[in-house]
Amino acid sequence: MTNYIEPVEELSNADRDIHRALNSLKEEIEAIDWYHQRAAATTEQEIKTVLTHNLQEEIEHASMILEWLRRNMDGWDENLKTYLFTNEPIGEIETSGKSTKSEKSGDLGIGSLKESF
Repeated sequence: MTNYIEPVEELSNADRDIHRALNSLKEEIEAIDWYHQRAAATTEQEIKTVLTHNLQEEIEHASMILEWLRRNMDGWDENLKTYLFTNEPIGEIETSGKSTKSEKSGDLGIGSLKESF
């Protein structure tokens, strides 16, 4: 995601900011993975403490970007409200009746494509 796939002059300032945020989120997630692996692999306690601290900082940064995306890009608010902070099995949330998504059933409003027998 480091390059635009559309001509940059065709994107609004808001679209370019979203691109920046998504790139930053990707980078924060990569850093979380790196620090997690390093902290998990080391047996030296002092470096483990430093790496774990760095890991938590990267999680904070990723969380801040997610919140910015929730506020500024369509779709994030609804989906985060649906999937975060629940104990429901993730794959069953939409069908459990507890989804906040407007199309809980997955119906796109075009009716069933299955044949009636």
